[in-house]
Amino acid sequence: MQNLFRKLPKVDILMNNKELSSIKDKLSYNAFYELVTKEIQIFRDKIKSGLITDFTTDDVIKCILNSAKKYDRNNLKKIINGTGVIIHTNLGRSIINKRIFNRVSEIATSYNNLEYQLSTGKRGNRNSHVEAILCKLTGAEGALVVNNNAAAVVICLNEFAKGGNSIVSRGELVEIGGSFRIPEIMELSGAQLKEVGTTNKTHIQDYEKAIDENTALILKVHTSNFKILGFTESVENKEIASLGKKKNILTMEDLGSGVLVDFSKYGVTKEPTVQESIASGIDIVTISGDKLLGGPQCGIILGKKELIERLKKNPYLRAFRVDKLVLSTLEMTLDLYLDEREAIKEIPTLRMITEKSENVLEKANKLYEALLEIGIKTTIAKTRAKIGGGSMPEETVPSYAIRFQGNPETLEKFFREGDINIIGRIHENNFIIDMKTIFNEDIPVIVEKAKLLKELV
Repeated sequence: MQNLFRKLPKVDILMNNKELSSIKDKLSYNAFYELVTKEIQIFRDKIKSGLITDFTTDDVIKCILNSAKKYDRNNLKKIINGTGVIIHTNLGRSIINKRIFNRVSEIATSYNNLEYQLSTGKRGNRNSHVEAILCKLTGAEGALVVNNNAAAVVICLNEFAKGGNSIVSRGELVEIGGSFRIPEIMELSGAQLKEVGTTNKTHIQDYEKAIDENTALILKVHTSNFKILGFTESVENKEIASLGKKKNILTMEDLGSGVLVDFSKYGVTKEPTVQESIASGIDIVTISGDKLLGGPQCGIILGKKELIERLKKNPYLRAFRVDKLVLSTLEMTLDLYLDEREAIKEIPTLRMITEKSENVLEKANKLYEALLEIGIKTTIAKTRAKIGGGSMPEETVPSYAIRFQGNPETLEKFFREGDINIIGRIHENNFIIDMKTIFNEDIPVIVEKAKLLKELV
């Protein structure tokens, strides 16, 4: 037994072994050290228990290489989205264009002009990198970026309605997720809520009757994560903007999802665009950057120049400001919108929403054939993929899915867990991987995972 212990290679020798160099490059020093020492300890334990009677250094190296495949100390990791939900809040919402990410990495790994004017050599404003292009795309006079849309609403209400009443239709008192509700956000901002109308019907007269000397602002909230159907009526932006001007009261819209293209041109249900909101005369509009805009998580405030300038001086801005990564990613994403065809092609969220169903079927056939080659029989099923992400609650687009044979709960767990994490869904008592949210490079990875299915069965 002592001879076997002496045969165990030293940690420092293993960590400098050429065969393990690929692992050394991927992991931090501490993680690599932990992995090597853990494998040596496993060998020690097996020697003590008599499970090993002989071994070589190559055997230890092979075990380290195998363990490295499973070794990942990071909690946040890449997964493959086979749910068919394009903007999936739990799975990171919008995907950033890879070319943009590569350019952003240059910003992240070097110094940059975040708050520095190259033309003058003086201190600059970080918001200046995106304000001009936001104004050009939307028609707004000014723009400001904060860390998310909830923050955008809070800072606007705090600046323009603190201590005063903000009028909101009862049908628009939404919960935006995670128990964050419009009334609570208003309370946090220091604004006082004044409800008008009913859950299903609100008229312009309801707003007008509610206006008094304490009224600071009229707030319209786009119900982007639910719909009220049937006997309903709401007030158009133009009417609210007109009433605000008539009464000399600010008007604001929490538009939410941030649509910059008319989806009806691509066979998808029309969603109000940011440009339309600005053109309606509403003073302030807030949107998200990581939903239908297809960029990074952030909140974007658009509106009258003098109002944006006031927001830039609000104390909340320091707490809500975004960093160089968000700003550079947003700037490059917005740049694609200067040519709508380019935006549809290059922004993954827009590409998936507008993608033709025959392209999805082509991906489904590729995966079906690849699975058949390794002896796994599946079927291709027609499905409806969801746009999701608090953007278009009822809207679906045509899709295709790979339908697996076997216990759906067992299959769902198998694909979800392990080294390769594939999130599918159970549909009509079958486990499926919806191809709408699968990229071509995902297909061989899914096949690799599926090879282990025979062991499961």
